[in-house]
Amino acid sequence: MTEPVKGLRERKRLETHRALATTAVRLVADRGLDNVTVEDISAAAGVSPRTFFNYFASKEDAVVIANADYAERSQRTIEKFLATPKEIGTARAFVDAVKEEFAQVDENREEWLGRMKAIQENATLHSRAVAMNHETIGPTIEAIALRAGVDPKAELYPALLLATLGGAVNAALILWYQHDGRVSALELLDQAVEMLLAGLPEPGGRAH
Repeated sequence: MTEPVKGLRERKRLETHRALATTAVRLVADRGLDNVTVEDISAAAGVSPRTFFNYFASKEDAVVIANADYAERSQRTIEKFLATPKEIGTARAFVDAVKEEFAQVDENREEWLGRMKAIQENATLHSRAVAMNHETIGPTIEAIALRAGVDPKAELYPALLLATLGGAVNAALILWYQHDGRVSALELLDQAVEMLLAGLPEPGGRAH
């Protein structure tokens, strides 16, 4: 059966975005952000600069935004989180929901090593990544509050949980990068969350 035209176009859009993103990451990781232009990325990906700007506003966005449907992916993560059985704690439910997206790190090791290298070496890329993630904070806090049955404007829990688990994600990603991706990012995330849920005990059993 022939795939609908809309489906084919959407698939082509996602594939072109991915090609540009992976090319941008590779070039910037190799040469440095200042030594790569939109024209360089476009030529290496086999498209025109005009096509590039149909997908990205800047070369910085091409490095940071791994998937064209990142907003939809974020919404799906929230929906998965809210659909998790109530007997599972809110923190664990949230981490389980984000694992599918976080698995990209292990699945696309070289790309993410390059992205991490580029972001760590360029403050502008770090700022852009933070700004992009900021867009999802409000809806995610609302979802946590809804599942926990609290008012996000009156209770610390939703925002604090997101900040804490976001820190676990970042810590796992940084350690994964420091190990050159030779360890599982998902396993590191699980370790980070277990440590948090245990009250973040000090290594070696030392008292706080």
